[in-house]
Amino acid sequence: MKLFKRGILLLAAVLLAAPAIGAEQFPPAQVKRGAELFAANCAVCHGERMKNPPWAIDLATFPRDEPLRFVNSVTEGVRNMPPWGDVLKPDDIKALWAYVVAGEK
Repeated sequence: MKLFKRGILLLAAVLLAAPAIGAEQFPPAQVKRGAELFAANCAVCHGERMKNPPWAIDLATFPRDEPLRFVNSVTEGVRNMPPWGDVLKPDDIKALWAYVVAGEK
């Protein structure tokens, strides 16, 4: 578990160190992987296109300058959202962030 938490902290540091928070900073393959992970794990609650879900945060409006908040929310859970830290690897969470930032294409 300690190794996993170190991986999450490293992921958060990498996300925070990114020079710009824009879709262009992510490789298309990473965004595609994030879209696949989103469809398989997140769309049920957050909506197929990340917009206006009836019972979860609207990820289309999630602050793009808060990657650490995203990582923590996915890893540890928040409010009614369960923690995904035991299910998703740090690279998976980074791919999800890439997809959230890039938006639905």
